Amino acid sequence: MHIELTDHLRCPMSHEESFVVLLPERMDDRRVLAGHLGCPVCGWGTAWENAIPAFGGGTPAEGAPPFDAEGAVALLGLDGPGGWVVVAGRAGALAPDLIAALPGVGIVAINPPDALLPGAAISVLRSAVWPIKRHAMRGVVLGADAAAMAIPALGSILPGLRLAGEGTPPPLGIGDALLAEAGGAWVVRKG
Repeated sequence: MHIELTDHLRCPMSHEESFVVLLPERMDDRRVLAGHLGCPVCGWGTAWENAIPAFGGGTPAEGAPPFDAEGAVALLGLDGPGGWVVVAGRAGALAPDLIAALPGVGIVAINPPDALLPGAAISVLRSAVWPIKRHAMRGVVLGADAAAMAIPALGSILPGLRLAGEGTPPPLGIGDALLAEAGGAWVVRKG
């Protein structure tokens, strides 16, 4: 997990959104290979040794989405460096190709297929609930197997930016807009 990602993570427990505190134990440049995350509000915590924090639950996905990384970038409408993009569920299989398509953008893969390993620009998280703060990401791509996370995923996107996925689009909030839906894929702009 990249140390900078800590600022965008939230406690997975059911209480008002709270930051988490990171205590790194072993690092490789800016990547935390082993450490501990904890919540100062409720006392929740997790430790890891394999560069992959586990927020509780969260099983590896299988397969890949029906679009490629170029399609995901087009759906998100992104260009330029900086910030973070989340790929969740089987959309996590796109992470290596997204690194090439979005240089200088950090990729967070939540419950990706087991074959995806953390790397220089990829952080992997395992979680049964959405572990990202509100208004923190430049974009999110959800695989069909991560559809249950669509509502909090939409909340984690910066205003004016996009959530893309497969299956049924999530319910929209005030100011949100369904931009397109075709061939089992959809894209929503956060209001």
